[in-house]
Amino acid sequence: MPSAPPPAPADGVRAAGVALLNLSGLGLGYALVRRPLLTLLCCAVTAGLLFLALPADPDGVPVPALALYAVLLLAAAAHGAVVGLRTRLAWPPRAPLALALGVLLLAVPAGGAVLYDDARDEATERMLLDRLDHADHLVEAASEQPFTQARAGYRRALNAYDALASDHPGSRAADRVPGRLHDLYTTVGAPYARGRYCEAVPALTFLRTVPRTVDRAHLGSLARWPDDRLATSLYECASDGLTSGDAEWPGLFGDLLTTFPESAQAAEVEPAVKSAVGKAVGDVRGKEPCTAVSRLEGLSSQIGDLPGEKAGVDAALAKDADRAGRGADEGAYACGVDEYEDKDFDAALDSMSDFLKNNKHHRNRARAQKIAIAAEVAQTIPAAGKRLPTTASGGSVSVTVKNDSPDDIRVLYTGPVTGSFTLKGCGGCTEYDWGSTLSPGFEPCGKSGRNYPQRTISLPVGTTYFVHKSRGNASTTTPSSDTAKLRPGYIYTECAYTTRGLGAGTGTGTDV
Repeated sequence: MPSAPPPAPADGVRAAGVALLNLSGLGLGYALVRRPLLTLLCCAVTAGLLFLALPADPDGVPVPALALYAVLLLAAAAHGAVVGLRTRLAWPPRAPLALALGVLLLAVPAGGAVLYDDARDEATERMLLDRLDHADHLVEAASEQPFTQARAGYRRALNAYDALASDHPGSRAADRVPGRLHDLYTTVGAPYARGRYCEAVPALTFLRTVPRTVDRAHLGSLARWPDDRLATSLYECASDGLTSGDAEWPGLFGDLLTTFPESAQAAEVEPAVKSAVGKAVGDVRGKEPCTAVSRLEGLSSQIGDLPGEKAGVDAALAKDADRAGRGADEGAYACGVDEYEDKDFDAALDSMSDFLKNNKHHRNRARAQKIAIAAEVAQTIPAAGKRLPTTASGGSVSVTVKNDSPDDIRVLYTGPVTGSFTLKGCGGCTEYDWGSTLSPGFEPCGKSGRNYPQRTISLPVGTTYFVHKSRGNASTTTPSSDTAKLRPGYIYTECAYTTRGLGAGTGTGTDV
């Protein structure tokens, strides 16, 4: 008996059938020509591919693995065709039926590929939804932090939303992006909804920058969403600061006037400023005039720096700044009076000096001069500041003041009347040694025949306080003072002199 059945006649249909059956990936062609080991090998190769491919993920099967599998399938088909050309089939009995079965079974790998693509698309959708959820968590976490800390989280979430919509249009995640963006805007702008306008300013300013990094097509109407809210927040926050004296209000109003110059909120800036100036001017007549003056000085400078050109209110703001400045200048008088009554004579002198410098023709100028003199006297003799001086002058008691000093001497006095004058230096006079003034026989202005510079004034009966200040060495000498109790029927003489040494300064004495 022969060791193997004789080869069958060559049959191209049978060879084609075996080749197509092997293309199914299951080695069915080999099974029909009784090649079990090759059949198992084909099944193993297909099982290996399924192991790599399942479960489906967005990246799919590695390209090298697909290429190798295709080569093996083609090799199995080619080899099956060679074997089936002269090998009878175990089943079915006719080659055309095997060919038809091979064509039919080609639907298995084709259908598997379609199903795998669907599974891969679903895996991609799940991945994108996971990215969407991650961005949502970033927004949720950021909403629980102060905005300065939350800004970075909001920015990462925005970038994630934009990437989903731009890189994966049509996906379920991309379809949800517009709603997520609206939620983000609502979350970031929550301080505005709660009426916390100062807190809302940086948040809404941040939202106005979003169109620079996120496609406007994805934002839609959200691109303009922060504008009116930011304008309102800038106005309300600045208005509160203007009322409370917060130093940041000029910057907020400045941003409003330059960023939204044509808005209704910008139109309210000048009236708010004008009202604040008017209130401060009125407060000068209140209990805290110095506070009002300081407020007006600040307003004058701050209003002058506001950029009103774009909004067309620069001229009106300039008038408000000028009014505040004039109010501060005029209010220095009321402030000086208040400081004098509070015995703060240094501050009172400064305030009255400012008033006199800035108000050349004010109705209170004459009394301001008197108060300034009295405050300067009270710096040396605090008792001289017991009451505000009046503009009264003259009196029935004659007082002559002589200068026994080589320096010009400024004489200031206050009491029932207040005034000052200057005596020229004595040409032949010298400074006295401080020790000599302690001698019992010391008598300034006592040299007969010497023509001492002098001036005689008339003062009312009562206590008058004198202060002499050297004008030649004002920075190195100390003023002298004298309290004179003037009585009717007497003539008084005041003598001013200067000393050197341990007690360097001016001196004074009163003779009846």
